[in-house]
Amino acid sequence: MQRFDGRVALVTGAASGIGRATVDRLAAEGATLACVDVQADAVAAAAEAARAAGVPARSWVCDISDEGAVVAMVAEVVQEFGRLDVLCNIAGILRTATHSHEVTIEQWNRLLAVNLTGTFLVTRECIPHLLETEGNIVMAASTSSLSGHPWMLAYAASKGGVLSMTYTLAVEYAKRGLRVNAVAPGGIETPIREIEFPTEGLDFELFARISPIDQVRGPETVAGAIAFLASDDAAHVNGTCLRVDGGTLA
Repeated sequence: MQRFDGRVALVTGAASGIGRATVDRLAAEGATLACVDVQADAVAAAAEAARAAGVPARSWVCDISDEGAVVAMVAEVVQEFGRLDVLCNIAGILRTATHSHEVTIEQWNRLLAVNLTGTFLVTRECIPHLLETEGNIVMAASTSSLSGHPWMLAYAASKGGVLSMTYTLAVEYAKRGLRVNAVAPGGIETPIREIEFPTEGLDFELFARISPIDQVRGPETVAGAIAFLASDDAAHVNGTCLRVDGGTLA
């Protein structure tokens, strides 16, 4: 199934986890890939794997919280490939979790700078090009966008903002042919899960509602959902948040 033949997809967070799985899935379906991440060696490897799968691909090292770097990166992608059809906003961070009243301003600012502001910057720069191709955007929200996730205040706030951004853009640009959807992963085995939680005052009953242990799956499950939303199979799907959480929030 080659749903992305002749289409160019930009994937942020392409070096690992859901981003890398998305690169692999879109490459398998014929997409030309612009792989973006701050991890130089790993994002280069993602692009190399895409080329090995038989599609054009190139990597860009870019901190999406840096406005100038984002502006330059998107311009280079369009110059390199001549068009842009799909944006997958996957890049995100989750630092050491802590009690909400102990979150520092530095922790708060860094999480929102990457997860929310970075997503905004990449989206803003890509929209004019996506309007030309009547393309689409897939955002990486989270189950924390939809329910309370204790000890993850800054992360949850950033992902809630991403989901609100999804809804706003979907409505604003619908009549101009641009679709914007989101996935809300939960219980996915990626490097972002490797965080430390406070040893004092952690209520495991509350924590378990985030991600029941028997519902953890690999990132390829989310990549499949992203590929669906980015494809013509979802041509009439706009402003939707697709949960990929094994029924956690059902």
